[in-house]
Amino acid sequence: MRVAVTDACIFIDLIELDLISDFFQLDLEFHTTVEVMNELFQEQKQVLEAYQDGRKLIVHNLDEQDFSKMGKIAFPRGLSPEDRSVIYIALEIGNAIVLSSDKLVRKCAESHALEYHGLLWIFDLLVDNGVCSKARALSTIKKLFTMNIVYAGAKTRKEIENRIKKWG
Repeated sequence: MRVAVTDACIFIDLIELDLISDFFQLDLEFHTTVEVMNELFQEQKQVLEAYQDGRKLIVHNLDEQDFSKMGKIAFPRGLSPEDRSVIYIALEIGNAIVLSSDKLVRKCAESHALEYHGLLWIFDLLVDNGVCSKARALSTIKKLFTMNIVYAGAKTRKEIENRIKKWG
């Protein structure tokens, strides 16, 4: 089973889109860090803690040794400590997928030869694996335009429109 290390923006979007239970049905082993969990609102943390308790989400608590190792990694200047923790855990696990919609996280993952994907890839997996119907994915993906301006850019809009045509 492939390991996926997830950042806060993916969790936030999936919770807001009411797709978090679908997400945890995918055939992936999900990991994140305490630092990422601390970026979330209390209600969002509680949702994820239920999956942690159900052993669907592994939350890494980094220690001094981890932070020392992280200090030796070449991270982009603007990368937050939380996002650094995601890249670090993916590197430590090895052959892990980084899940993020953050451009800087994705560029950093790429520079470290880590596979990375965003929310649209997750939509594809949900539909392709029959976890989410095309009709539900279609109505949910349309909410992205109004919910999150990250998805309003021309390139992303085109990707979303392609999926709307494919699933419609």
